[in-house]
Amino acid sequence: MAQFKGFPPGKDAMTRLPAAFFSELLPLIDDLAELKVVLFSFWALPQCEGDYPYLTWRNFADSAALLAGLRVIAPERDALDTLRDGLRRAVARGALLCVALRNDDDQPFPLYFGNTERGRQGAELARAGSWRPGTFDQPVEILTPRPNIFKLYEDNIGGLTPLMADELKDAAAEFPADWIEDAIRQAVLANKRSWNYVRAILVRWQRDGRNNDFSRRTEKATGSYQDEPYFGYDEEGDY
Repeated sequence: MAQFKGFPPGKDAMTRLPAAFFSELLPLIDDLAELKVVLFSFWALPQCEGDYPYLTWRNFADSAALLAGLRVIAPERDALDTLRDGLRRAVARGALLCVALRNDDDQPFPLYFGNTERGRQGAELARAGSWRPGTFDQPVEILTPRPNIFKLYEDNIGGLTPLMADELKDAAAEFPADWIEDAIRQAVLANKRSWNYVRAILVRWQRDGRNNDFSRRTEKATGSYQDEPYFGYDEEGDY
């Protein structure tokens, strides 16, 4: 039997495990390969980039330490076969969540998420198609959903009335979503938390082009430019 020499002295990096791992998940796991795969996932997922971390087959298969640990379980088998069994059992158990996407060659490309709140959110977004190709180290970028216009308004401007909801619906149909988000951000930064102010920005971008906004604001700041009201609104929020 190989002997463990002990953890090194000094401050070492720590890997956190949820309390529910010991109280709920560990008593259910009856396969050593599954246990090693799950423990590896808890170590590897926090090192991943992005808002919704995930692992790919390559993350597991390229880990020399994990494969060495799996060979100990079944020396007569290919360690990759033992890894497949461990992953399959971890997914069936619910310790990991697997979302099978398709690559450019229409081949399955599984992503493995931890069954945590953030992992469940990431898996749901991936299943819904909210992703785009990424880099070699992060082959898929899970896209964070934009807050809808109603939430943006309530979080930054004020309470939502039925009349204001209709106004926001019209704006969503008229202007791009990123314009509305950026216009609300500008209103907040200017301490002008008024929909009239936000709409005046949007109308100006629509009329003059969004790329001209910086120069026009510079002119306004120096006193050489004065915004005029549009469609009954001005940037001070008055009719």
